[in-house]
Amino acid sequence: MILLTTETVPGHEIEKALGLVRGNTVRAKHLGRDIVAALRNLVGGEIGEYSEMMIEARNEAVNRMIAQAEKLDADAIVAVRLVTSQVSTGAAELLAYGTAVKLRESSGDKNAASH
Repeated sequence: MILLTTETVPGHEIEKALGLVRGNTVRAKHLGRDIVAALRNLVGGEIGEYSEMMIEARNEAVNRMIAQAEKLDADAIVAVRLVTSQVSTGAAELLAYGTAVKLRESSGDKNAASH
């Protein structure tokens, strides 16, 4: 599955837009992570436990979006975006969304070839 943040796919034309596809996941903080995070917060620096949690959440959301696009028999997802939001104290949602499309090989610029 081709995933792009752009609205076009180099070397291809969009034959058909199949619609919005999305995947999301909600992750809650973990007491053990919170204790480590609080200690790290005192001394500064990256909170690796939360970074790892967000990486896992991002991967899960993107994989769910891809699964939805595969059900539509899409070749690619364009205009991919990732959004996070707090849904409650200690829990965050990560949403991945984009437009599922069918592609065809680009025929190239026919006018350029004739000059």
